[in-house]
Amino acid sequence: MNETPVRQQNTAAYYGQAVASFAVALVATAVGILRLDADTWVRAFLGIAVLYLVTSAFTLAKVVRDRQEAGQLVSRVDQARLEKLLAEHDPFEKL
Repeated sequence: MNETPVRQQNTAAYYGQAVASFAVALVATAVGILRLDADTWVRAFLGIAVLYLVTSAFTLAKVVRDRQEAGQLVSRVDQARLEKLLAEHDPFEKL
């Protein structure tokens, strides 16, 4: 009854695609802001906003991952307690 969850590993191609996609999106946004027909302060503001959005996205992804991993740990502890109780339980023991 001891089931260890299989840890899924991303392939190198998937990792490369994610990095390339992020780089293309960031470069496209930067080029769009630089070519925007607006004052310098407007472009600077948009650049800072994009950087803030990127750092916030990374932080959110980390928080979600950490919460999921903590939930899995609690679930594993609860499962171990249940297995211990079931192993110690004797249904034929007199009450």
